[in-house]
Amino acid sequence: MTWIEPLVRGVLAGMRRTLLGIYLNDHVAVVTAGVELARRFARAEAAWAGNGKLDRLAEEMAEDRDALVDMMRALGEPSRPTGHWAGWLLEKAGRLKANGRLLNRSPLSRVEELEGLRLGVEGKVAAWRTLRARAAVDPRLDADRLDELIANGRSQATRLERLRARAVAELFGEETDQAA
Repeated sequence: MTWIEPLVRGVLAGMRRTLLGIYLNDHVAVVTAGVELARRFARAEAAWAGNGKLDRLAEEMAEDRDALVDMMRALGEPSRPTGHWAGWLLEKAGRLKANGRLLNRSPLSRVEELEGLRLGVEGKVAAWRTLRARAAVDPRLDADRLDELIANGRSQATRLERLRARAVAELFGEETDQAA
């Protein structure tokens, strides 16, 4: 066997993946990155947020990732380990952003990380909505569970937005809703 044969088999296997499977695996990667960011953020900002809010949010996000993987399994779509690793690496790479500090945490990190978490939650809700639409024609998906996940995602987005607005006000002064 030459070195090219396993490569060709891998490419062919990737071509056999369904578009839904690719879509859901991409979301697994993003949700995994969100879980990693939420856990790191909870450790770094626990005192700022108070009352274990961030720990609960990180746990909810991990449960959402598990729910997504469970739905993929119900649909017969394999969860690729590369998605989990890609998400993990994505979060680690995100730490390299320029934020005005080299060796310690920048006050800007709080705002940027909350915005990243909020974007991730919005993307996750979009995936739940996509699966909810599919549930109308696919009995393997639980529409009621998807409705619950959509509502939970909206709640997460609202909580993150409150924290983000507070962080912005503390860092830059009071936030306004006026357009520039």
